[in-house]
Amino acid sequence: MCDSCAFPASSSRRTFLKAGAGLALAGGLALPRPALAQPAASLSGEEALKRLMDGNARYVANAPDQRDFSARRAALSRSQHPFASIVSCADSRVAPELAFDQGAGDLFVVRVAGNFVNQDGLASLEFGAAVLRSQLILVLGHTSCGAIAAAIDVVRNNTQLPGHLPQLIDAIKPAVHAADAGKPADMLAATIAANVRLNVEKLKTSTPVLAGLVAEKKLTVAGGVYDLATGKVTLL
Repeated sequence: MCDSCAFPASSSRRTFLKAGAGLALAGGLALPRPALAQPAASLSGEEALKRLMDGNARYVANAPDQRDFSARRAALSRSQHPFASIVSCADSRVAPELAFDQGAGDLFVVRVAGNFVNQDGLASLEFGAAVLRSQLILVLGHTSCGAIAAAIDVVRNNTQLPGHLPQLIDAIKPAVHAADAGKPADMLAATIAANVRLNVEKLKTSTPVLAGLVAEKKLTVAGGVYDLATGKVTLL
């Protein structure tokens, strides 16, 4: 449970939704309305996950859908209906819209090296789920993750990193310890998977917004790992 990210006791999820609506309109992140086909609210979390995985299958097969970007931009200027939110690594080789063969306006993406959830990312995901009504959050790790490898090096060898990197590594250390407890043959792969699972659990239990939506079955949280060599996403 992310107690440090909870709203003040006087606040409620309804208050958050109203505030989010104001933020959406003021900042150009319009609330869902029937300007685009199949708004996010019409898809269940399971359907959204299937749509992602079907897109990934097209990407792996190098058979992406054809899209009219000009017409799409015009429609998106009026509203957005992302059907899924993605927590992705900032790695330049991982592009969620490409990996899942989706277009502009389909995915609400939060990216940070190591694909973990901090307070800023959590707030963004709350907005995506509660205001934009995306009913799926997918935490997406990837093979050969440099941020994960660096965290393992720091834990095992006490390596000192410059600048703000230690703060980033601190967020990944729990996954290193969780993986190490199982004495895996491939420590990097095990930590990548553990990091995904820990952040999935963090999101599922994050009060008051996401945990409430999960309990009401209005939000599904899942995790997967993207293979850099093949492009295939494997769900965990």
